[in-house]
Amino acid sequence: MILMKYLRHFNLKRKNISGYKMSSSPSNMMKSAVLILILCSGLTGTLAAQDRGSIREIIDNSAAASSFWSFQVRSSNGDVLEEFNGDNLIRPASNLKLVTSAAYLDQLGTDYQFETVLYGSGGQTGNRWDGDLYIRGAGDPSINGEAYDDPLFLFQRWYTILDSMGVEVIDGNIIGHDGYFDDIPYPRGWEWDDLSYYYAPEISALSFNQNVVDLEVSANGEPGSRPSITWFPFETPYVRFVNEQRITPENTSFDESYRRELGSNTIYLRSTLPEGHYETEPLSVHNPSLYFIDTFKRYLQLMGIRVEGQLLLSDDPVEWDNGTFTEIDSNRSKPLHTMIDRLNRESDNHYAEMLLKTLVAERYGVPGSTELGLEIVKGFMSNHGFDTTAVELRDASGMAPATLLKTSDLNRFLVDMQQKSYFDIYYNSLSVAGQNGTLQYRFYNSDIANNFYGKTGFMSGVRSISGYLDTQSGSRLVVTIATNNYTVRTAVVDRIHQRILDYLYTRY
Repeated sequence: MILMKYLRHFNLKRKNISGYKMSSSPSNMMKSAVLILILCSGLTGTLAAQDRGSIREIIDNSAAASSFWSFQVRSSNGDVLEEFNGDNLIRPASNLKLVTSAAYLDQLGTDYQFETVLYGSGGQTGNRWDGDLYIRGAGDPSINGEAYDDPLFLFQRWYTILDSMGVEVIDGNIIGHDGYFDDIPYPRGWEWDDLSYYYAPEISALSFNQNVVDLEVSANGEPGSRPSITWFPFETPYVRFVNEQRITPENTSFDESYRRELGSNTIYLRSTLPEGHYETEPLSVHNPSLYFIDTFKRYLQLMGIRVEGQLLLSDDPVEWDNGTFTEIDSNRSKPLHTMIDRLNRESDNHYAEMLLKTLVAERYGVPGSTELGLEIVKGFMSNHGFDTTAVELRDASGMAPATLLKTSDLNRFLVDMQQKSYFDIYYNSLSVAGQNGTLQYRFYNSDIANNFYGKTGFMSGVRSISGYLDTQSGSRLVVTIATNNYTVRTAVVDRIHQRILDYLYTRY
């Protein structure tokens, strides 16, 4: 009965769980459910009891003892209680978002909103708009189905406005203005084999659906045949799928293979899927600004407004209030603090990188760039006690392996955050153990559930976890644990992290 409960958890669309992806194939679902039961059952208390000697004993007696371990634990007032290799450099992975998200709240303000504006040049004659439509991008990462019920909501809104004006034909072009950011799509150091996936999209000032298409694959044929595919939005020809997938017998394993040809929107599908398997995968697109205006045009035409001109992009400086342009609509995003929820709780790389470039555009009035954004973040880190001579930043999300910082600096930073006016927003943006976000399926039946608010991090060979632990005695601890250079399964490292947190929960 308990096993079926967990299987139901996994009978969902593919998602990022605890910082790494889980397959929805039946065999992998069963393995994952059994693993989670082991991690989260009543055995947890027994394992913790066996390992209560010290954190070092927990690590030294584990299967990952040969990995590089670094941890620091402080009381809420900053006293160091536990430490090992705290002043050594680590790859933090997505634990870096604990720093960048705080910088965004601090520098932009909790109520900051993005504004995406639809303009027209020329004017209306009868049922025709005689001129161009312009879309001024401002770096809003939230024009998607995660922030709103319908990812097409903005295009629906603009269609409704044009329709209410009686417009049936656009005589001119649709022009996307994306000069708010520079034209460099990726931070330095992202690995090429990540770039096809939702967690490594191109970054541009016009963003729709987090710069991905949502692929669905159904292995509803006979073994040896090809599965059927559909995709959102409305099977757009903006991307071209080359479906070379094969259906295998029912009880075989799912083997994922998706690859977008770099610099293009041709996506090769080469997975093998067991008969009856259903798979979803968000896959990145090339040139997101063009994807934005292409989708807008297709939406208008599906709804009955014909567009006779071309799709164009521009990054030239424009004086929008010079009398040439008519503002048709301005869409203001939800406040920044709701985006920080998404960034931290779900560990969203797209939000992290979009907000980094926004910092630059807002502060300096120049196209947002990763390099200048990281300089702002390093200044913020310096003001909060980081040894920035030892910090190496390549991105805002922590996905670049060359990003480095000290465990002790990160841990002390989390102590300092408690004094910030925005701390409640920051704290509540973190995942809650056993409840939501990347910690939803960890610590499920442990004493840690509901008592740890934190942030996970994961990349190849790196697993980290940091946050705030409320202990059995009612104390609050600030915890940072980083495991680098491990070769065991990530689930094994997760289990060791849980033993450490169980130990801290009862020890303090």
